[in-house]
Amino acid sequence: MPTATKAVYYVSKTVLKHGAGSCPVGRVPAGENEATVIDQLRAVFRQPEIIAATWKTARAETGDITESDARAALQQVDPLWDELFPAEQARIVALLVERVDIGTDGLNVRLRVDGLAGLAREITTDIGAAA
Repeated sequence: MPTATKAVYYVSKTVLKHGAGSCPVGRVPAGENEATVIDQLRAVFRQPEIIAATWKTARAETGDITESDARAALQQVDPLWDELFPAEQARIVALLVERVDIGTDGLNVRLRVDGLAGLAREITTDIGAAA
């Protein structure tokens, strides 16, 4: 007998406190929004200004990472994303995403620049250990 999958939704605090109809957003499908957040993260890994900010933050903390190291590290994440275990994907999202706000005008993802720097340092260390 096939098992049914359960739909998961994010529900606004307003709806939880005051009931359905009290918020224009109400509830939203978790899968669709999580996929949107991942798509935005993957695009972030390719943005030059994000790479530069990541490098500056990492350099200030450790001093031994170059801009090309940070660029190479972040550019490796996107093509390898689908090969990561779900637990590793979740760890990276938690490291990078500070907050996600969902409104009637769309989704706003607030990133942790220090999280990007930490991820770049981890990947750079892994690259150095593999060489």
